[in-house]
Amino acid sequence: MNFIANDREPVYQQIIRYMRQLVVKGILKPGDPVPSRREMAINIKVNPNTVQKAYKEMEDMGIITTVRTHQSTITTDEKIISKIKQDLIHESLGVFIENMKSIEVEKDEIIKIIKDSY
Repeated sequence: MNFIANDREPVYQQIIRYMRQLVVKGILKPGDPVPSRREMAINIKVNPNTVQKAYKEMEDMGIITTVRTHQSTITTDEKIISKIKQDLIHESLGVFIENMKSIEVEKDEIIKIIKDSY
């Protein structure tokens, strides 16, 4: 796993975003098992309690499913996966738009730049 934490936000939220990105990219597919909490903590070098908090949040969000005595898996609910993608798009777009507004870039110029760059 190629997870690198930053100091700007809680690590458990970064783990959630990272996992959401892996799902949207198709690296983690519906029904795929996710690493155990201990495995994840060792792989990304964080406290197991932090991973536990992230997994609990992801369970509450429907991203992962955990059945007693079985390994957690990525949801097979396509609506949830679609929502994850839409949420990531809107989060990234919101940050981008705020950054453009802060340097007073006009909407038409942003659209042109995106068309030229994409």
